[in-house]
Amino acid sequence: MKVIVGLGNPGKRYEKTRHNVGFTVASALAGSHGIRLNTKAFNSLIGRGRILGEEVAIALPQTYMNRSGEAVRAILSRRKTELCDFLVICDDVNLSLGITRIRADGSAGGHNGLASIIEHLGSGDFARLRVGIGKPRSCMQERDTDTESAGLSGYVLSTFKKAEEDILDEVVETSVDCCETWLKSGVEGAATQFNLKNRKEGK
Repeated sequence: MKVIVGLGNPGKRYEKTRHNVGFTVASALAGSHGIRLNTKAFNSLIGRGRILGEEVAIALPQTYMNRSGEAVRAILSRRKTELCDFLVICDDVNLSLGITRIRADGSAGGHNGLASIIEHLGSGDFARLRVGIGKPRSCMQERDTDTESAGLSGYVLSTFKKAEEDILDEVVETSVDCCETWLKSGVEGAATQFNLKNRKEGK
């Protein structure tokens, strides 16, 4: 079974924030294939179904972002899922809004959810789809690390602006397509198609 996990924070307060774009994409993927994320297990909301002939579990951890690894480890252990069959969807402040990047492995890159997963799995050898949410100009210009960190914390927990909503809709659709390609062609196939597309379009 393939396992796809979208990262975010539970509750209405965080529902439409930038940090929850992983939840948004995973929910859109589930919805487009009639998978209901209504089973509560392993500190997550989980749905099971078939996508392009593959049996898939889609999960939204309810542990809060910095404890995502607890839920992920429990899900993968229960499903006996190998890391090559596991995909994480998360936000990335280092990518502009509208940009996506899928990689086969890597570090946490400053993302608390990824850091927690790597810690609990003891490995960073799993695919991750990073969805750009941009970075505020004030943080790009800020030289003080503590001040920049505080500014980013507030930014990722903010909601998207009205002017950004069309771009957000488009990138969610693209991210769903990327997840489907990962299921069908693996991370290399998805990276070739979607990472290359971003480069060709100058993104």
